Amino acid sequence: MKQYAALAQRKAFVFYVLIGIMILLLAGCSGGAQAGQNHSDGSTSTAASDATGKSSDDKTATPRIVATTVAISEITDALGLDLAGKPTSTKVLPDRYKDVPDVGNPMSPDMEKVMSLKPTDVLSVTTLKYDLEPKFKDLNINAEFLNFESLANMQKEIKKLGDRFDKAEKAKEINGALDAKVTEIQQKIKGKKSPKVLILLGVPGSYLVATEHSYIGDLVKIAGGTNVVQSEKVEFIAHNTEALQQSNPDIILRAAHGMPDEVVKMFDEEFKTNDIWKHFNAVKKGHVYDLPEPLFGTTGNLAASSALDELMKMLYPSN
Repeated sequence: MKQYAALAQRKAFVFYVLIGIMILLLAGCSGGAQAGQNHSDGSTSTAASDATGKSSDDKTATPRIVATTVAISEITDALGLDLAGKPTSTKVLPDRYKDVPDVGNPMSPDMEKVMSLKPTDVLSVTTLKYDLEPKFKDLNINAEFLNFESLANMQKEIKKLGDRFDKAEKAKEINGALDAKVTEIQQKIKGKKSPKVLILLGVPGSYLVATEHSYIGDLVKIAGGTNVVQSEKVEFIAHNTEALQQSNPDIILRAAHGMPDEVVKMFDEEFKTNDIWKHFNAVKKGHVYDLPEPLFGTTGNLAASSALDELMKMLYPSN
């Protein structure tokens, strides 16, 4: 009987030890479940972090953005975004991206280089969509083409980027400054006669006429000018010098796309050797202006405010 009693006591001891261990384990689990929840004193504990340094509650991976144009790079810099890849350009890019790998010319990115960077977002512009979209699709690269064909469209894209990458306040600040400049220009042009404007876009060896649907055409419209080319749906059209002379523009703006020095020389030679230009009122009055490329790109960019200031001097020279 004593043996049975001793055995029973040992079993009871083991049972209570096991019960105690289970209670301790349950208490530990309960404490862990409370991590990150509000305490009774109103404070909030911090969520646990994983090995990458991101919160384990955060399901969004760090974006790897490849910007393929200078204008996009300047906007991502203004938004405070890092890049995985940047365009190859002779233009000065933001210091933030000095050590970021190049991915080639905006019009013909190095697709293998882009793929090697494992991007989550590849950003180009709609003016290059026709040429680039098939190439990106062939390589299963999900590229997005941002509409920078007007100031308003560029502002919409800035807002979208801000919302997507958690930079909404910065995007609002950038767009607010642009809105303020447009309001300022609208006040300045009140009561002024709208000048008729001809915009020429030159490339080495040739030139096109920019409509109001081009970015520079949009800036001219904001600044109160009237484009002599109306009823067109595209950004640029082939020129007909005789028809342009009949439109009798007050102002001629000459923009360069790539190799600006060479394009300016081409324009100077064209205006010197083609006798018809001598009959344009804008030429007779000396109201022909070359648009500096850093300010006047073929797509929208953050130099828009400075570009509008320069346009005001050109469109209203009497002031």
